[in-house]
Formats: sequence, C-alpha cells, structure tokens
Amino acid sequence: MSVDMNSQGSDSNEEDYDPNCEEEEEDEDPGDIEDYYDGVANDVEQQGADAFDPEEYQFTCLTYKESESTLNEHMASLAATLKVSHAVAKLVLVSFHWQISEILERHKSNAAQLLVEARVQPTSSKHGMVHSSHHCAVCMQFVRKENLLSLACQHQFCRSCWEQHCTVLVKDGVGVGVSCMAQDCLLRTPEDFVFPLLPSEELKDKYRRYLFRDYVESHYQLQLCPGADCPMVIQVQEPKARRVQCNRCNEVFCFKCRQMYHAPTDCATIRKWLTKCADDSETANYISAHTKDCPKCNICIEKNGGCNHMVMGFLLFSADFCWMCLGDWKTHGSEYYECSRYKENPDIVNQSQQAQAREALKKYLFYFERWENHNKSLQLEAQTYQRIQEKIQERVMNNLGTWIDWQYLQNAAKLLAKCRYTLQYTYPYAYYMESGPRKKLFEYQQAQLEAEIENLSWKVERADSYDRGDLENQMHIAEQRRRTLLKDFHDT
Repeated sequence: MSVDMNSQGSDSNEEDYDPNCEEEEEDEDPGDIEDYYDGVANDVEQQGADAFDPEEYQFTCLTYKESESTLNEHMASLAATLKVSHAVAKLVLVSFHWQISEILERHKSNAAQLLVEARVQPTSSKHGMVHSSHHCAVCMQFVRKENLLSLACQHQFCRSCWEQHCTVLVKDGVGVGVSCMAQDCLLRTPEDFVFPLLPSEELKDKYRRYLFRDYVESHYQLQLCPGADCPMVIQVQEPKARRVQCNRCNEVFCFKCRQMYHAPTDCATIRKWLTKCADDSETANYISAHTKDCPKCNICIEKNGGCNHMVMGFLLFSADFCWMCLGDWKTHGSEYYECSRYKENPDIVNQSQQAQAREALKKYLFYFERWENHNKSLQLEAQTYQRIQEKIQERVMNNLGTWIDWQYLQNAAKLLAKCRYTLQYTYPYAYYMESGPRKKLFEYQQAQLEAEIENLSWKVERADSYDRGDLENQMHIAEQRRRTLLKDFHDT
C-alpha cells in the first residue's frame, strides 16, 4: 500500500404485504462488498477438517403468504388439540414462542394452568369475583346489558369504552398486547374480540399488520427481514446467531438479533460495543478524522487502500512500515500479533482512580482504532474491487481472455472483504474478553488471521505481480485462518 500525503401499508392478502412499513431502518454499512460470501468456493477448496464451515446455516426465505400459511397450520392444529378458538390458540402460541411440544407437555400436565400462563384465562381465585352490574367500570355510565362486553375475567365495560381502548392501542402500534382495561388484570384480548371494535378498515389493516409482526417476532424459528420495505420472513430450524440473507432485498443480518452480522462477537456484546461507541462519539469522530505522521520524516499521511503495509518512496529515503503501530515492516512479520494484542497493566488495580480511568480509555482507544481501521479498509477495498472489475472488463473487451479466465481476481477481492469483515468483529470480542488462557488463544488466532489478511490485501492490490496459483494459495490460507477462529470462538 502506498500513501497519500494530506493536511487534513398494503392489503394483508397481497404478496408484498409489509409488516415493517412503519418502522425505522438501520443505515447500511457503506464498506460492504455486495455478495462477497458468494462465488469464491471454487477458488478456496477446503479438504478434510478444513472443509468444515462454522458459518454454514440452513434457512428459508418466506413470502408473507407462505409465512402466514405456516403460522395458521400451527394455530389450527393446536386449537383442535386444546379445544379453544383459533384466536385463543394464537395467544397461547405467542406466550410460549410457538414451541408446540412444550405447550402440549404443559397441557397434558395441567390444561387450566396453561391457559392462565398464556393470559387467556384468569386464575381460579379471581374468577367469579366480579358482581353483576349494568354500570361500565370506566365511564361509570349505566349501560344496557347487551352493550356490556368482557373477557374471560368477567370485567365488564361498555362497547364504547372498549372501542376507544382498542383504537388508541392499535394506533400506537400494539398487536397482541391489547389487554383488559381492569386495573391489575393482564388478560390479553383475542383478535376476534378486537376486530369488531375497530371503527375503520384502515385501522383493521393496521391491526392485522401488527398482529402478524408479533406472531413472527414471537416465533422462535422466524425473523422478519429488517431490509427497508421488505415483506420477507426468514425461517430456520434452530435459532442461532448466524448469517442469513434475504433473497428479495439481499439484506444480510444476524438471525438472532436482526442487527448486522457480527461473528465472532455475540449479540449481547455487539450491542454493548455499539452503545459504547455511540456514547463516546466525540472520541470516535477524532479517531475517524485522525491522520498519522510518517515515522521517518514526520510528514502527515493517510491510507489510500485497505492494506496496513505502508510504503513511502522519495529521492533521499524510503519508508516501509505498519500503519497501525508505525513499526518497521521488515522486522514486523513474526511479531505482527503485537499490533492486535493490547498489553494490560497488571498493577493498574493498585493505582489511583484517575490512573485507572486513563488506562480504561487507553484500552478502549486501542480496540476502537483497530475496529475503525478495518471498517475503513473495507471501504477502500471496495474501491479496489471496482477497479478489478473494470480491469477484467477491459481485458475481455480486448480479447485477452473471458470473464471466467479472470474470475479468480474478483473472487480474491471478495474473499479479502469476507475475511476482513470477520477480523473487524474480533475487536469488540477481544475488548470484553476476560484475561486468561482462552483470551491468549483468541489473540493468537486473531493475529494469525490479521497477518494473512494483510498478505492477501497486498497481493490483491498488486494482482498483476502474482500468478494465479500464488494468489489462490494465499486465499486458501486466509480463509483457513478465518474458519479456525470462528470454529473455536463462534457463538453457538
């Protein structure tokens, strides 16, 4: 890598029904190379134990109609077994995350308690305590008996109050959470109770959308695609923090938390890390805008590519150093892991609170700078990927081979992005990891991966200087390092 010198809402029966249409969407990562997980297998052949892919995960993309059909099948079957209405069966399924085997076990053990826990029946001690009255307990008006409505708890309210109650909640985006109006009563209202109380078709459509959202989000095997205006649902057999991709909008995300894919960091840790980065936004802004000085001539520099191997050449001198630690690259190879490993101060617990605070900030800055550096490298390597595509197109147009002949160059750039993306997410993992033998193993594997990624980045940026076999061998080594780390540390 050389350096630059700087001074610096449709109908519920339609195929495209969208349960997310009123939700805010996350910004996409601008550094991602589209589909870099696809199309590189032929150039990175794995054998034996190396063939195991810790990210392999089976999932299916369902349309709204397909997912609705799946939900209705479960509901109809359970309603027949429990001898309850379809609407009540749905509430039971929501309460137990659609785990039918668990529901049937509980029903076999104690059918009445099952309905109580699902909040569709009151406890026996509370049932029957309400005395007959023609007064609405909310507006305190005298109401004719036929205009008083109640759930299984027998808390009676007039139809007008029920209509206002349901209308307000649905307008606020509530689905299965519509409940009894009585104080301290947690009984949920079945959908067949709510629908007749909603005054307009528009409101009923909203209620259908919120119900569908809640049904899917409560299902342990389903997730709504977080892509903008995307109606697809992802279905899996076993819910894990794994990479899934919508086949409609191509959104890539973690199935478990619906955030950006983050292996090897687990869902809870990445939430903590992103929250910390947001809270320390001024620090992050400083680092993002920060340039460095050349360790030899002190000229202000910034990277113009993803590789951390920096080369500066002038008439009177040259410099060959690491962007992260500014150390001499020639003596850097075997000691590369020092760049990714934070050296803890073992005596910090015995020092003042101010010293401990400074040490905590120093540690955070160490990990954040590396996290941010790899994110920037991804963006710069996306530009390299574009240049490679243009170069391939030029060669094909000049009859210097076919796209298939030069496909390995594009695949090398994709694999580089894939490996660097994983490496970026090793830093939040390491930041929160407890010191000990396991952290030492992780840091060793992290360093191995980082070294091979830098080798691959160097060769991808200079692909014309390396033959195909050399480049593909480096691809194989980098992917092997990546898989080894994920196999040992991927959240299960």
